[in-house]
Formats: sequence, C-alpha cells, structure tokens
Amino acid sequence: MSRAGDSGFPTVGEVRGFQEAIELLYGDRDRARGIDGTFVWFVEEVGELARALKGDDPGNLIEEFADVYAWLSTLASLAGVDMAEAVGKYARGCPRCHQAPCACPPKRSQRTPEQGLT
Repeated sequence: MSRAGDSGFPTVGEVRGFQEAIELLYGDRDRARGIDGTFVWFVEEVGELARALKGDDPGNLIEEFADVYAWLSTLASLAGVDMAEAVGKYARGCPRCHQAPCACPPKRSQRTPEQGLT
C-alpha cells in the first residue's frame, strides 16, 4: 500500500478503520463467542492460509490473507488492543535497529546455509 512520498506504511486511520469495520460487521457474534472461541477460529484460518500458501490459486491466497487479518483484528478488539497502536511498533523501521529496511544480523534460526549456522 505505497503512496508517493511516504514509507508505504498503512496510516493509523486505515488500520483503525479496518478494525472498526470488522467490529461493526461481526462484533456482536465475536463477543458472544468470546476470546477463546475466536482464537480457535483464528487458528483455523491460519491453517487455511498455510494450505493456500502451498497451493497455486492466487485468488484463494488473497482470500485467506484477508480472513487471517480480519480474525486477528477481531481478537485484538476482544482483547482491548487497538491494532493501529500495535502496528505502530514498526512505523519507524525495525524496532531493534530502527532502520528501514532492517539492518539487524539474521538470528541463527533465520540464516541460510550459505550464511553459515555459527
């Protein structure tokens, strides 16, 4: 979501607006289901995304990413978390090195064989 002259990071209003839209659409059902039941649905959607990532249907992949984002927003609402505030952690670059793109050395578990595992 890149716009001329900015970092391409979604605005607070865009993130908050999406979370509020999901609350309007599904808030009553989500509150009735509760955070535990909603978390189960979220995990199921993550599983569907995992299967879509292994597939070859770009439309399904887009759909599953949307579903995961919507369910994550629902969980945040139920937990009293403002997603705009949460994603703000990354608004000024990497939270560790404060660079964009990140300039941190890869963690051991993120290194490729070519980079060495020591």
